[in-house]
Amino acid sequence: MERKTFAFGGDALTVDSDDSRLVITPADVDGVRVERQVDGWVFMGSGPEASWKLVDGRLTLRVDCDAVAASCSAVHRIQVPRGVAVTVDDDNGDVTAEGFTTPLKVRSDNGDVRVRNISGVLDLGSENGDVDVEGSVTSAEVSVRGSNGDVDIALGAVPRKVDVVTDNGDVTVALPKAEYTASADSGNGDVRVDVPRRDGSGHVVSLRSDNGDVVVRTVN
Repeated sequence: MERKTFAFGGDALTVDSDDSRLVITPADVDGVRVERQVDGWVFMGSGPEASWKLVDGRLTLRVDCDAVAASCSAVHRIQVPRGVAVTVDDDNGDVTAEGFTTPLKVRSDNGDVRVRNISGVLDLGSENGDVDVEGSVTSAEVSVRGSNGDVDIALGAVPRKVDVVTDNGDVTVALPKAEYTASADSGNGDVRVDVPRRDGSGHVVSLRSDNGDVVVRTVN
């Protein structure tokens, strides 16, 4: 286990990571604190070799295994100062974020995305993995883009906008009771809309899956 604190004075941070699971939270810290744990083995090669740096508001995390055969794993736990907007770009690994009141954008090429206890605007996506927004989330706006994975959203407050598009996977959205301008569509799957609907409502829900079931319902 290694720990490092990077000096940071901005209001926006980008986390650029390859081949690692990420856990990201805000905290009462002056800089960006990172704790990493790297494990693995290689055969006829080198690694695992880990590197980290923070330059111009971009925290870059790398774990390299270069071998004929290898098994490497890593987890980075990141604490950022409160009030900082965060963007995450993770090429291979799950991302968990919790506790943000500021805008949060997460993209994972290969891994699940999970958020909880969030009140800031959410912009989430995974090319190959599930997206899970837990019921403790009270964000006014939630946007999700997926290519191959299920999307499961449960909100603890009436949102202004929920927009979900996925190529291949089920979409399930649970919302507090209110009147919604709601649209749901699937190219190949069942569609169910079980929320009160009113055209022109200030609460807009738009859900689309090319291949999967689409359900929107109330939680109470």
